[in-house]
Amino acid sequence: MRLTIVAATGGVGRHLLDQAIADGHDVTAVVRNPAKLDREVRSVTADLSAPDPAALRAAVQDADAVLSAFGPHGVSDAGVTAPGTRALVEAMRASGVRRIVAVSAAPVSTTPSAGRPHPPRHDPGEGPLMRRFGTPIGRRVLGRVFADLAAMEDVLRESGLDWTVVRPPRLTDKPVSGAYRTALGRNLRGGTAVARADVAHYMLRALADPATIGQAVGIAD
Repeated sequence: MRLTIVAATGGVGRHLLDQAIADGHDVTAVVRNPAKLDREVRSVTADLSAPDPAALRAAVQDADAVLSAFGPHGVSDAGVTAPGTRALVEAMRASGVRRIVAVSAAPVSTTPSAGRPHPPRHDPGEGPLMRRFGTPIGRRVLGRVFADLAAMEDVLRESGLDWTVVRPPRLTDKPVSGAYRTALGRNLRGGTAVARADVAHYMLRALADPATIGQAVGIAD
């Protein structure tokens, strides 16, 4: 497949890039700083926090699908993901590209947004400890990050594209295992962490799975 990988030098993005190339895909990497690429690959320089429509159209032109690992690094840059993804969606529409798989986060399942103002109070995959302690603490610390990702999910839901969002919990740097669990529309009971490499592994496989279109997918070890 011809794939465009957005934020290809980030935590999940670098695994997407490595795995996609290893799988034989024809890849275009979208990066803010091409000097950070550690392999020879077609690249387009674009910063989704200040998107250039022409650069994004060039990045997705002729792609079969887009994989987006774009998101805030922390509270300080929360708020960039939704508008950046909106610009990416507009470029995809202009270029006739329909399939996109994007990274979100597990707590977004219960985070209100303009397009989803009344989410479930508790995710069906949450255990008692997560409901009482993990989720409330996470919201206090990273609430703006989750709100940004929830707004990004709104953008995809309203896009008319064939979208999938993947909602991992805490990300680790363990090597790819392929032994993760997934669930459509909910998080995973007892799933507190997952490797960035495994998130990338699943995103690539979700591309060809029609059951994931229009779905938020929980993933965890």
